[in-house]
Amino acid sequence: MTTSSSRWDVLLATTTLVAATFPLVRDLPAAGPDRVDGLTAVSSQPVHPVLIRNESASLTRVVVMVEKGVDARTAAFVFKLDGTDDLGDLESLALYSTGDKDEFSPATPIGARAKPGEKVKFRAERTLSVGKNVFWLSCRLKPTADLSHRVAATCGSIETSAGALTPRDDSPGAGHRIGVALRRHNDDGVHTYRIPALTTSAKGTLLCVYDMRRRMGRDLQEDIDIGLSRSTDGGRSWEPVRVIMDMGEFGGLPQEQNGCSDPGIIVDHQTGEIFCFAVWMNGKPGKHQWTDDGSEPGFEIGKAAQFLMVRSKDDGLTWSKPENLTRRLKQEAWWLLAPSPQQGINLPDGTLVMPVEGRDGRAAAATFATIMISRDHGTTWTVGEPAYSGGNECQAAQLGDGSIMLNMRNDHERFRAVFVTKDLGQSWQPHETNRNTLIEPNCNGSLLRVDYEHAGEKRHVLLFANPHTQQGRTHHTIQVSFDEGRTWPKSHHLLLDEGRGAGYPSLTRVDESHVGIVYEGSQSHLVFEKLSLDELLRR
Repeated sequence: MTTSSSRWDVLLATTTLVAATFPLVRDLPAAGPDRVDGLTAVSSQPVHPVLIRNESASLTRVVVMVEKGVDARTAAFVFKLDGTDDLGDLESLALYSTGDKDEFSPATPIGARAKPGEKVKFRAERTLSVGKNVFWLSCRLKPTADLSHRVAATCGSIETSAGALTPRDDSPGAGHRIGVALRRHNDDGVHTYRIPALTTSAKGTLLCVYDMRRRMGRDLQEDIDIGLSRSTDGGRSWEPVRVIMDMGEFGGLPQEQNGCSDPGIIVDHQTGEIFCFAVWMNGKPGKHQWTDDGSEPGFEIGKAAQFLMVRSKDDGLTWSKPENLTRRLKQEAWWLLAPSPQQGINLPDGTLVMPVEGRDGRAAAATFATIMISRDHGTTWTVGEPAYSGGNECQAAQLGDGSIMLNMRNDHERFRAVFVTKDLGQSWQPHETNRNTLIEPNCNGSLLRVDYEHAGEKRHVLLFANPHTQQGRTHHTIQVSFDEGRTWPKSHHLLLDEGRGAGYPSLTRVDESHVGIVYEGSQSHLVFEKLSLDELLRR
């Protein structure tokens, strides 16, 4: 969690600015080994981004172990930042104690914030406890920090009453990517931001839609609106949030019984028009559209969850009022039809393809995934046949032969379901990697085709992002396939964040040289990172 700036104003006003006095440390005492007189020390940099807008972005964890019977104190910590791309990205540095807990917390600062330098010394007169003593170095980034840069910090030495320690570096050569805390807890008074879908407009504007869960973190039914963040400079800065779907107190029911959730978004790159879809629940307090009778067969508002759409013709600046497509798209016997919370794709002939999901029965596993298409620039839409029973949140990508791959969250086991259609969703065949290759913890994932040139030859790859584990939503990773999704070599697995988040990544092409991703990571509700294609594709 972040710490308010007002709290830091108090700290800065009431503590001695010792650390800031020593931004560049010279004539330091000779560093000792990582063990001295019953003390040992280890330094590490966990894999996660450091984020613009976060007050305290954790960099380096230092663990000092004290043997029984040893009385010792720390006097100072010296950190080296010579592995940082540009010290000008940093506004300040801070040191914290977290007792014997490995997880970062800004609750107990040591001294005051320091100015960045290649070497920074913090005075830290503290009695060490027997056992584990954990310290963290953190930074505050400037709003202008470069998203292509990294920040790296190691603990060079610790001055103690028992002598000087040089912590063993458990993550040599590591560094933190710079990203953006796109949405945080309590931004604009909203408790929780979730379920992002990211796309790029015809003009190159980044558009990210998401749930604004106003009162609490829970899903529908609740007071939830669809929000939009918009960037015209490749993700370096983002405009204030726009609320683009809010059903208010429809039917005389309170906001918490008129929630909208799970937005999906698609851009028509021929006309420039943008369509955003979401599922709306009216009434049914305490219910959920994916469970039991949270949604029901038929079309009636208040019984069946509704399929809504809003549209923008001015690059996402303004949006239409919600249009209800339920009777046009949902089969009466289905219990639910909803957009998949991802972006749709354009085919070369102008056909729009949007992934969707639903329920065709009351049972928990009676779920399906498919696509809907429009051949008339969004005037009408047609829903395909279910690709897979037991799948739901999904993402579509066109393969080299013109067929469409649908990559799906799988309710049966912790492998992704993967199907292919050659007739725009009228029939489906399992891909050779179906339910046996891409692991998952049951979570939304993102699939993106990227076209590029190499030595004058046109090529394409598939990128896939998800929490790369079968245990929980950790290890947020991007993978690359050079052979239409048949293999995903470990040499091209890029770990973005090893910590626990909620997953739900969404990838888009930012420009010719970069892709962008928004995901629910360990450092913010919604994290944006910008990655170079060269790094992703380098073999």
